[in-house]
Amino acid sequence: MGKIQIHKFGGASVKDSSAVRNLAIILRNRLRNNCVIVVSAMGKTTNELETMLSLRMEDKDYSGNSTILKEYHLAICKELFPEDHVIFPKIENYFILLHHEFNKQVSKENYDEYYDRIIGFGELLSSRIVMEYLCLENLLVLWQDARELIRTDSDFRFAKIDWEKTRLNCQSQLKPKLDQFPVLTQGFIGADSKGRPTTLGREGSDFTAAILAASLDAASVTIWKDVPGVLNADPKLFADTTLFEELDYQQAAQMTFYGASVIHPKTIKPLANASIPLFVKSFLNPDEAGTKIHSTAQSVSIPTFILKKDQILVSLKVTDFTFIEEKHIHQIYEKLKVLKLRVNMLQTSAITISIVIDSQLFKLEKLLEQLNQDFEIRYNEGLELLTVLHPDMEAMPSLLNGYQVLLEQSTRNTIQVVRRRN
Repeated sequence: MGKIQIHKFGGASVKDSSAVRNLAIILRNRLRNNCVIVVSAMGKTTNELETMLSLRMEDKDYSGNSTILKEYHLAICKELFPEDHVIFPKIENYFILLHHEFNKQVSKENYDEYYDRIIGFGELLSSRIVMEYLCLENLLVLWQDARELIRTDSDFRFAKIDWEKTRLNCQSQLKPKLDQFPVLTQGFIGADSKGRPTTLGREGSDFTAAILAASLDAASVTIWKDVPGVLNADPKLFADTTLFEELDYQQAAQMTFYGASVIHPKTIKPLANASIPLFVKSFLNPDEAGTKIHSTAQSVSIPTFILKKDQILVSLKVTDFTFIEEKHIHQIYEKLKVLKLRVNMLQTSAITISIVIDSQLFKLEKLLEQLNQDFEIRYNEGLELLTVLHPDMEAMPSLLNGYQVLLEQSTRNTIQVVRRRN
């Protein structure tokens, strides 16, 4: 049996009919047995489903949004398939099931579980469309429900992997299929021990590819993006970016920790532990080398810029005239853990702890409720967190022109700034 290869395609690579055709072209010379294809939801489908969820929570009408989303998928199918193809009733059936889920009761208490039941429909839709189109093009693949493979705990929206059971599932269910055909599955989704849908964290399809690779002892993972590879900044936000031809696992992990969006933060660890190389390549120019992330790469120290938007700065001041101690930090982190909130930046002073977190529905409100008896709390929303690795100090002022700096800290190799436009 040949070594297994994993190919992951994100939302931009399946956003319309032209993108799906391009995916088929990329795979035509790469598709073989022992190949797993992981796909994300099409385009901005996950965002649209989140909008529908917000409307549902507010008891507002979401039917118009649902119609638009369904027509978006059907329009792609009409450009790819003959009108009597089986994909059309399948799409209709997925939206019937989606509305059945939307009709169930939702509250702040069960929102995370409700979210996971709804949000995975994007991946189910895209994977079915892509699979059927590949077969139509005589690229025969099997469709696999990732929820039958990826076993997790019940920490909805941020589920943790049960590695032993996931590996067992992959070895017993997926590997025999790969002896015969390539397999296509979904990123981002899994299921707990009771079979309830879970998700792995926003943009978690990269992580799915790494999970499958580690569980199948794969030879490599390739992530197909709309950029040439891993760059030192997001080209949509910064000019004159530089491509990393290669990175070691540690440097790549550091970039993802601070929020580099090209790779999901949890992707690197399972690949590094198994010494599986990760390739990040462009679906627009698939024959270019892209970036190789592996254990033997030399560290590259060029300025790297990472920008996270929709940040909240929360400052917690002790009210009993004592100084900040370890117990205060521990208390705050315990509440953050329960709410599944990750600290993107932390700073302490004599009587204040300041944290920077992502904006998430209901989470700030709950955090304030649980801490306002012990702390005087102030917060600012709608901020940006800029992280610069290996900074060029002469260039820093230009990054802050037109911004108010609310918080700043630096180490030998890293500067972080919380900013908002003037």
